Amino acid sequence: MSKTKALKDKILKAQQEASIASLYVLEQEAYDTLDEETLHAFYANILDLALEKLTETLEAHRVMDMNEVEDFATLRALYEYAIEHYSAEQCHDASALFEVLSGLSNDTKFSKAMQLHSIASAENLPFDNFLEKIADLDATQKIGTFYISKFTKKAQKLLDNAQEK
Repeated sequence: MSKTKALKDKILKAQQEASIASLYVLEQEAYDTLDEETLHAFYANILDLALEKLTETLEAHRVMDMNEVEDFATLRALYEYAIEHYSAEQCHDASALFEVLSGLSNDTKFSKAMQLHSIASAENLPFDNFLEKIADLDATQKIGTFYISKFTKKAQKLLDNAQEK
């Protein structure tokens, strides 16, 4: 069996199990093996599953638990989706997604970080400026979160300005 066929079989199994976490485990192999179009479909499947899990979570009136593998993977997928919108200058949509994410998790650090993302995008702060002036990417990388979790002192000014409005 070819490497590509074996990978596609693993991906199909993960999709049938609706396991975003399993798909993320296969991410590097998919990136190394699949063509661009198939890789795009791979990520679209992750997003589709995440949106389904978002709907289920909202309908069940529950919050996601960062310690549960599937919830963690779902939050990651939804965060990446929101970041895509923000980086594509779809600030209104990004802000709404970050706002939903801020109330979706039981992790207070994640929720506070999403609130800051939401404010920045609602203020139409360009994504590059957010990365350069608000986010502390080095500190975020050191602690290893999948989301921007550390911020500069300018972030507090952004929060203060938003609260004054």
